[in-house]
Parts: sequence; structure tokens; C-alpha cells
Amino acid sequence: MEKLPQVIPLDHPAIVEQAFIYELDKALTPECHASTVEVSNGTVVASWFGGTKEKNDDVGIWVSRKTDGSWSTPVEVANGIQDDGSRFPCWNPVLFKPKGQPLMLFYKVGPDPKEWWGLYMTSNDDGKTWSAPTMLPDGVLGPIKNQPIQLANGEIISPSSTESDEDGWQIHMEHSSDSGKTWHRTESLNDGKEFGAIQPVVLDYGDGKLQLLSRTENEVISQNWSNDYGKTWDKMTATELPNPNSGIDGVSLKDGRQLLIYNPTGKNWGDRVPLSLALSTDGKKWNRVLDLEPLRENTDKEGEEYSYPTMLLADDGMVHIVYTWNRKTVKYIKLDPTKLK
Repeated sequence: MEKLPQVIPLDHPAIVEQAFIYELDKALTPECHASTVEVSNGTVVASWFGGTKEKNDDVGIWVSRKTDGSWSTPVEVANGIQDDGSRFPCWNPVLFKPKGQPLMLFYKVGPDPKEWWGLYMTSNDDGKTWSAPTMLPDGVLGPIKNQPIQLANGEIISPSSTESDEDGWQIHMEHSSDSGKTWHRTESLNDGKEFGAIQPVVLDYGDGKLQLLSRTENEVISQNWSNDYGKTWDKMTATELPNPNSGIDGVSLKDGRQLLIYNPTGKNWGDRVPLSLALSTDGKKWNRVLDLEPLRENTDKEGEEYSYPTMLLADDGMVHIVYTWNRKTVKYIKLDPTKLK
């Protein structure tokens, strides 16, 4: 029998809670990946895709809810079965709760990221039950990996991207002014040649100043800036942060700092380990402050993967994090960012 994973406690005052959403011997699918988290009326909800292996047709969208201090048995809430009986894999769920609206679950279906399409479901009972899927309009994919943000005027800005043989990897934004009922998208914000970038995260510095940070094929995290609430964006440039072609996420904290979760390695490392947190006050200078999954001594990093993190800032100021744990389970961490220095 495969050895069960053990939570290695992080000796850091910022860590409030940590757990696997499900233990390895209780896994309902051989693999899992691309988890997302949201807090809906006090209930922590997590989702991910799971099946025999990424890209296989049996991969569906799974959900677990944290109630009474423990995580519920995961339930498959969506699959890629079509009306004609054909089936495609599901990809990259993203949970998001607009202000005063039901919980939303965006996801993708299709043979691969070049051909997938976007759908969403809603829940009126904090993730316990879900509506039938609704297809997003042509050209709108929904948030690709990271959550949208909602501005003070109610407008939702959703970070998205495309992957194409002709145009490469390109990011764009999708906007909604009616709580996600209708959407319009921007043009691509990079040419796919100087930078191949996908899966952006939006950080909000206030007074209309926004920053996009993106995963790239260029061994660095890239950035775009806006000073008009995302109406226009400047040219994509490199940050000082390395990136091994792996997903990132971040949140704007209540004290004005920006918190990023990422794999702080370049392409030569290959593996997605360690998984770390970094802080910044200006989005330009970042300080790595904590390794959630360190590169441990006497451990062969070959095959280790701590990746595709999602980070949520809750109304109470706590930060909720989920991420892939070796593609076998999903790790959950709750932390108090005021104790990150």
C-alpha cells in the first residue's frame, strides 16, 4: 500500500490551521489538480479537477465543504459528458462569490487548453447543491485559474488567457457589470512572442491602480499595470520573481501589502518545489517570507509537486490557501497574514 502522507507542521505563528482535504487512502480519484477555494457565508468551499490523469476523459470537477471543523467527502459536481454521448475532460475550476449573489463555480471542458470552452454553475446553499451548467458566450472562457476581483462599483474583473499554436500564450481580461450575468473581454495584453503568459492574477492597490502577475514560459513571473481600474493596461514586462512555468496566485491584504504564493525556482529545476509566500508593498520588490512546502534535506525532489495554489482573503482578514499535493490530494492552509513580517 502506498505510504500515507503526513502533514508536517509549519512552525510559524502565521499558520492557524493546516490539513489535507482528504487522506490518500480515501481518495476517490487517482489524481487531482488545480484546486480553488472560497468562503461562502462562513463555509469554506474547495474544488479541483480529479480523475485517472489530467487530460483523460474521466476527469471531472469535485467539491468539498468544511463544516463543523472537518472536510466533507468530496462529491463530483460536473463532468464533460456531451449531449451526443461523447466525453471530454474537465479543467481548472474557479470558485467566486460576487457581493450579494450566489456562489459561482467556473470551469472548462474540452480536449486540451487550446480547444476548451467555459461554463459555470451557481449554488444558493454555499456549495451543497449546484445548478445545471451554463455555457459562457463564444470568446469568453471565464477565469482561467485565479479568481476575479470585484471593484467598489460592483464591476467584476476576471483574469483569463488563451493558448494557441499560432499566437502563443496570451492573457486578457473579462469584465462584467451585472454580477456575472453578461461579459465582455479585452484584447490580448501580450503578443505571445516576447512573453508566453497565461493564468494571470489581479492585485488591487487602490485608487484604480491594478497589477497583473502571470505565469510564463520565460522563467520569470511577468507583470502588467493599470491606473484606470483595468480599462487600459501597459506593456507586459518581467518582474524580479522566478517562475518554473507553474501557476501562481496572490491577494491584496487589508493593510495594503500584497501576498503572493509561487514556486520560487527557474526552469532548470523542473519540479514545482518549494512552494513559498512572498510579500510586497509596491509590487516591484518582493520578499520571500515563508516556505509552505520547503525543499527538505535528505528528500529526493524528483516527483515532488506542490503547485497550482489558490489564495483567498476572507472578510475577517484571514487567508485561505489550497494547492496540489503531489497530485494525490489537496492541501489546505489557513493563515493570519498580520503575523507575516
